[in-house]
Amino acid sequence: MENELHILLTEEDAEAERVAELTGYLREELLDLDVDDVTTLPGGQAPPGTRAVDVTQIGALLVTLGSSATALNQVVTVIRSWVGRRHDTRQTVRLKMGDDVLEVSEATDDQVAEAFGTFLARHSPAGAEP
Repeated sequence: MENELHILLTEEDAEAERVAELTGYLREELLDLDVDDVTTLPGGQAPPGTRAVDVTQIGALLVTLGSSATALNQVVTVIRSWVGRRHDTRQTVRLKMGDDVLEVSEATDDQVAEAFGTFLARHSPAGAEP
């Protein structure tokens, strides 16, 4: 089982500060779980001639899952709940483990549940409950 989960949050028409704030809230929730660490990913150097940070990294978190067999399930459950509480905005959540990527945007609750369940099943140890 992979040990790191990359998360990227975006919200349509949102200012960088708002996305960073939302990412911070999600990070706090994830730190309460049985994971080794949750870190924000650095924005990197701004392109020459610009004064902004690398926007692609705003909203990015790296979750180090550790050895807990249930850590990924806990993380996905929190993210799914987090997405469900934000029906008033158009957000996208992108999860990446190894080469496997799941991106959810403009989906119903049932579609989100199915997509996350499939993602969990692909990354759960054989015989473990997703």
